[in-house]
Amino acid sequence: MERGSRPHGSGGDGEPVWDLALLFPQQGAWSEDDYLALNRRTNWPIELSDGRLEVLAMPTPFHQRIVKYLFKLLEAFVLANAAGEVFVAPLPVRLWPGKLREPDVLYLRPGRIRDAFSPPDGADLAMEVVSEGEESRDRDLRIKRAEYARAGFAEYWIVDPRDRTITVLVLDAETYREHGIFGLGSNATSVLFPGFQVDVREAFAAGEAP
Repeated sequence: MERGSRPHGSGGDGEPVWDLALLFPQQGAWSEDDYLALNRRTNWPIELSDGRLEVLAMPTPFHQRIVKYLFKLLEAFVLANAAGEVFVAPLPVRLWPGKLREPDVLYLRPGRIRDAFSPPDGADLAMEVVSEGEESRDRDLRIKRAEYARAGFAEYWIVDPRDRTITVLVLDAETYREHGIFGLGSNATSVLFPGFQVDVREAFAAGEAP
């Protein structure tokens, strides 16, 4: 098939359903409206980055148990000590026009949500539980670190099951500085929320719990 050609037809066995694929924009041409329309019709973990869809790794029970554990801890703390709301993915967050991410856990101060049906503009704290695979690791450890800093997220937690660490990054001007890399036997602490802490061992144990 020639480069740039776009076949038509239902396709034979083992081939894409071309007519269905052609209903969607090509990579590099996705708008926010295109993305949000797809997002409302599927439960796929997908993010929008500069006109391209990025399909994320499907979460495992281990991953989701950790997410649930962190969400419950952070929500309980916020309800008792601060204004705002805590959410869990899937919830698209607009970093800037054309860039929407879905942090695993996020805190939004009052005023971030313009209406009940649109993505919030940014976030104040995001947590990502790193999925398996080098692409996922690169996205959470490097790409999102730069993006969340550019978008002004005050704090970014990277929960790394491979290394059994929680890295807490705090915004310092336009980049993050490491507040701490917390391992087993220690408590990860927050700068944004003094008094909030997570027992690292318990967080990963939550992922393995039956």
